[in-house]
Amino acid sequence: MSEVRALPSSGFATPQPRAVLTLLKPITWFAPIWAFGCGIASSGQPLGPRWPLVLGGLLLAGPMICGTSQAVNDWFDRHVDAINEPDRPIPSGRIPGRWGLAIAIVWTAVSLVLAASLGPWVSVAAAIGMVLAWAYSAPPARLKRNGWIGNLAVGVSYEGLPWFAGAAVMRGAFPDAHVLISLALYSLGAHGIMTLNDFKSIEGDRRMGIASLPARLGADRACRVACLIMLVPQMVMVALLAAWGQQVQAGIVLSLIGAQFVLMLRLLEAPQAQAPWYNATGTTLYVIGMLVTAFAIRP
Repeated sequence: MSEVRALPSSGFATPQPRAVLTLLKPITWFAPIWAFGCGIASSGQPLGPRWPLVLGGLLLAGPMICGTSQAVNDWFDRHVDAINEPDRPIPSGRIPGRWGLAIAIVWTAVSLVLAASLGPWVSVAAAIGMVLAWAYSAPPARLKRNGWIGNLAVGVSYEGLPWFAGAAVMRGAFPDAHVLISLALYSLGAHGIMTLNDFKSIEGDRRMGIASLPARLGADRACRVACLIMLVPQMVMVALLAAWGQQVQAGIVLSLIGAQFVLMLRLLEAPQAQAPWYNATGTTLYVIGMLVTAFAIRP
């Protein structure tokens, strides 16, 4: 294994608030918050007196559980980040000592307490999400070492579990089969989105023995696999929407898939260079399709 650059020391006794916020990566909160919103939409229930639960769920999905997963990942990836992204809070020393681990542990506990206040099914979803967050990054499981399994865990955590929680909050009960099928398909498709996120760290992943799909398959093959994984579940969703009598919504989702396919042609020309661009364009179309589906399956 190649030599890893030593992590810098820091003169801060405690981390600065801005560094902590950077560690929790607010930009990543959008995906689970959006998925939670899809759960709300798919429930078919009016907000009414459930506003406090909805706000609590949004806080749980984004700043708490997603924020925790980012802190956990950065702590256990601090040596990889020293190669790929040395300016991150932990390798740069802005989060000194073992503060990164402490923040992850405290945020985990607070998240589970908040989830318990939102109902039993939300609590179950949060507990599963936390198990996946720690298993993805922390040894001995460290699911991220296998791009197939790790990306599926992230897809479920970012799309499926928040969607489930949103529907459960609104219904006060276990979501129905249409919701479960839809969130499962979009969680699977998110596997491809997670693969695109790994293009930025190919060098460090290979040096540290992390078998992300780009590191394992190479950029070109990994990109083709990612595109296929994103497209197939959405096509299945279109067929199901049509079978459930939602032809208009099926047509809208199909048109969004067509637009994604056009963008994928450009992505395939230069996967590493175009992955960030696709995440800002094609992924946006993907999540719009999620919301269209959510409204289509309301009882």
